[in-house]
Amino acid sequence: MSGPRASAADLRADLAALLSRARELDADLSAAVAAGEDSSDQETPLRYAARRLQRSVIRPLQEAFEHGRSHKAGAPKVRADQAAPGDDAPADAGDPAGSVAGEALWQLARDATRLRLKPGLPTEVQEATAALQDLAVRFAPPEAGSGVDRLGELKGIQGQLPCEIRSQENGPYLVTNAENLTNWLGERLPTRPQMALCRCGASAIKPYCDGTHADIGFTTEKDPKRVPDRRDTYVGQQVTVLDNRGICQHSGYCTDRLATAFHQGDEPFVTPSGGRMDEIIRAVRDCPSGALSYAIDGREAREQVDYDDKRPPAIEISRDGPYRITGAIALTDGEGDDEPHDEGSSREHYGLCRCGHSQNKPFCSGMHWYVDFKDPVAEPDHEPTIFEWCGGVPALIRMTRLFYEKYVPQDPLLAPLFANMSADHPQRVAKWLAEVFCGPKDYSEEYGGYTRMISQHIGKGLTEEKRARWVALILQSAQETGLPADPEWRSAFGAYIEWGSRLALENSQAGARPPEHMPMPHWDWQTSAGSPGSRISALAPHTEDDEQPAVLPAANEQLSFEKHVRGLFRQQDQRSMKFAFDLWAYDDVKQNARAILERLQNGTMPCDGAWSQKKIDAFNRWVTTGMSP
Repeated sequence: MSGPRASAADLRADLAALLSRARELDADLSAAVAAGEDSSDQETPLRYAARRLQRSVIRPLQEAFEHGRSHKAGAPKVRADQAAPGDDAPADAGDPAGSVAGEALWQLARDATRLRLKPGLPTEVQEATAALQDLAVRFAPPEAGSGVDRLGELKGIQGQLPCEIRSQENGPYLVTNAENLTNWLGERLPTRPQMALCRCGASAIKPYCDGTHADIGFTTEKDPKRVPDRRDTYVGQQVTVLDNRGICQHSGYCTDRLATAFHQGDEPFVTPSGGRMDEIIRAVRDCPSGALSYAIDGREAREQVDYDDKRPPAIEISRDGPYRITGAIALTDGEGDDEPHDEGSSREHYGLCRCGHSQNKPFCSGMHWYVDFKDPVAEPDHEPTIFEWCGGVPALIRMTRLFYEKYVPQDPLLAPLFANMSADHPQRVAKWLAEVFCGPKDYSEEYGGYTRMISQHIGKGLTEEKRARWVALILQSAQETGLPADPEWRSAFGAYIEWGSRLALENSQAGARPPEHMPMPHWDWQTSAGSPGSRISALAPHTEDDEQPAVLPAANEQLSFEKHVRGLFRQQDQRSMKFAFDLWAYDDVKQNARAILERLQNGTMPCDGAWSQKKIDAFNRWVTTGMSP
């Protein structure tokens, strides 16, 4: 919460003091650049810090100090030699110019964050605060946890402010206390308590603002020739669809997936009797722009379209397209007042222009398609993973939702199996698949990894008929959702679905005892399930191990791999881990010794039961005494 409104004179004095200190630091950094390592044009952390300070801190603070003078009215700009765009941010590299500059950045960030809390300040202060917070965290000293500690302190300072997005006039989106920022694959991106997100489309560090809008004359005015703000009503047999073309961002979620009811380029746009009621409602709820809604018996079901309070605040950066906002993040204009929304459009989910050319700013109008807006390709030669190729977590969630919402309930074999599934079951399965296909490890971190998945099948008594039906319908869902149809992806996806479903069948049988601590499956373009016998079957008879017992060393005996360590691992241990490394090969065990020891100590290796403490002590002693061959 903010305190009493300060006087204009006090605010001006605070601004002047902050601006003066920023200029002093700028002089120090510029002197370091001139005197030191920057004889070439190559970007360095020092040069990057100096440029961000000039473009994204000093410039907006100067504009705030002279509040009321727009860019077009002649507000001072950064010198041309300081404003060369096009340099990407270097990796976090600790203090950019010694402890003095690093500490000065941190003090500026804290003071700017405190100043940002005061009512009546121009929005440019938020823009400068965003840059200072990012620099202070990015260039924190290398001591363990220093960046995390700084981030935590900044969150504490402004923690009571509401989560909101402010649409700065002729400037970036100023985002306060939004912690869930993801790319189009569903991977989390770094956040700060105060952020400035690019909306002119020209920042070199997208999605973050680098001040380029001030150089290119970016304007936030709406185009008078935009699609009119008008809500249309389409009455059907079971459901009425409400639509406002003025807010549409042309993502194609409705026309591509339910072409019998939503018609691209044709009139009427919607024929609500052309699809099943549940399919139309799904398409309406999936509309990322918030243009669509529906009514039943004359009553609009907006609270159903908007998911009520079921989604946390989140910002997704779509591929070559708009910011997709969900979770009812408040959107305000440059003065902090509510941003007007088109008639009937959602406030729980909406799309914000990111290309800089929308006719309906700040909302996306689909112009990114026409101006061919593209995000930079960071690694042109990068081979996409299976996860990336299919479209990441959002694409997998669309598939699993379709499967569990449409196909499972109407199937007599599968419906009873999933009648009591949790509300977020589709999202859980999607995160499992994402992690298996080399995506983020959200399933392991949120739900417990392989052990959790195994527990869901124990005692279910699945049959081959049910397994085959599950496989057929999940493949059908992938096809209908629009996941890739190329042979390579379908082969990899289908192979895992077959392998994983057969394990589920095995693990569900009476008396099955699957190993609990197997690592997560890892499926890439080259990976198979391994050779027969490399996995410990859940249905294998559990008899005493008939292999030769391990030779444990005497108390003062020098340990070696061949005499002592190799024999600690059974043949079934060696076979089950062969997909990753060979437990009977000295070089492999030496290279992975620390990770192996950690798993032995926490009881997750071997996967069918923990080692005795004597065996763990022997392996630990070998690791800590030089790992002799």
